[in-house]
Amino acid sequence: MGKLPLRARLATSLGGAAGRMSRIAGRGDGSVIGGVIGLRLEPDLLALLAAGRQIVLVTGTNGKTTTTRLITAALGALGQEVASNAFGANMEAGLTSALAQAPDAPLAVLEVDEKYLPTVLTATKARVVALLNLSRDQMDRAAEIWLVARRWREALAAAPDCRVIANADDPLIVWAAGGAAQVTWVAAGQRWHEDSWCCPQCGSHLLRDDLGWRCGECAFARPPARWVLGRQSVIDSGGRIHELSLSLPGQANRANAAVALAVASVFGVDPAQALPWLRGVASVAGRYTAIQRRGRRVRLLLAKNPAGWLEAFDVLDPPPVPVLLAVNAREPDGRDTSWLWDVDYRVLRGRPVMVSGERRLDLAVRLEADEVPFMLVEGVDEAVDRVDGTELNVIANYTAFQQIRVTVGRAV
Repeated sequence: MGKLPLRARLATSLGGAAGRMSRIAGRGDGSVIGGVIGLRLEPDLLALLAAGRQIVLVTGTNGKTTTTRLITAALGALGQEVASNAFGANMEAGLTSALAQAPDAPLAVLEVDEKYLPTVLTATKARVVALLNLSRDQMDRAAEIWLVARRWREALAAAPDCRVIANADDPLIVWAAGGAAQVTWVAAGQRWHEDSWCCPQCGSHLLRDDLGWRCGECAFARPPARWVLGRQSVIDSGGRIHELSLSLPGQANRANAAVALAVASVFGVDPAQALPWLRGVASVAGRYTAIQRRGRRVRLLLAKNPAGWLEAFDVLDPPPVPVLLAVNAREPDGRDTSWLWDVDYRVLRGRPVMVSGERRLDLAVRLEADEVPFMLVEGVDEAVDRVDGTELNVIANYTAFQQIRVTVGRAV
């Protein structure tokens, strides 16, 4: 803080005060408003706050918040303070606020919205960028994903000192990372293929087999990976096998952990040092949390797009545990709900299904098309009351998830 110019110090102080007032007033955690005010007073505040720090940027369609939390945990093995936007405020204001709240932290791990990566990379001069995956999400707000990949590729080409940790199993990620001077490939897997059937280099059809993917026409193909994710373990760049044994469920989170370990290794943290820290992460911003509500165990899962719903289905408790699906279509969710038709809901057959949220009728029509029986409910408490057993799983998109968290956070 003392090294900042006077205007930047004033902007940081006033932004911090605004954030505290927001928290006191119960208007949020203050992770955005402080940055908004700070940037209005000093437009270069993000770059000024980033100067002199070693920064990791994490981006992709799914898994950003969890991977950011896991990297932050892994770097805890260094014994140094790590700044991070832990609650997912991932645009310029949120990043500015996160750095301002930890002015003396030499390290920072920042989740970045896909659209803003080029701008943030230029401002922060990040040491490491982690690229997770790219698939359709909020098409009414964000750009088409091939355009996003092209912008990433150009930005990374202009940052030769940046180390990129990238998922070798996602063709769009590989193409985007192809502009970088330094890339470490991680075989993190890709279950959702619906947005990567065509070669981003020449437009021809991609071929897939047990060895990965490759273009049927040009030389574009999956690169060899230095880190490889197995079913329950990861092989590091030295060929050593490490059992993950995470508290977080599902193969998607094991993929996030593999990326986190690769990032931590850039800073000299060995997987054996990092894994105990990763295993201590059991919930991320309310995701995967299990709480007691009216005598029943309620487990909360977040899914914001087709690929995310596929991964959420993978970690549901087995039937006959009922599930509540909640969908809104506010600005943070994207106004367009046509993506619901890209999700295969047939996997929910055989368990009680309830539907809520502001766009529950859109979801109800989709379930009818997949011949999945369901019941409309007003909210999470009605769903809890209708449960015959002792457990309920909840899958919700972003604003519906936040509403449910507020509800279950109240005293029972």
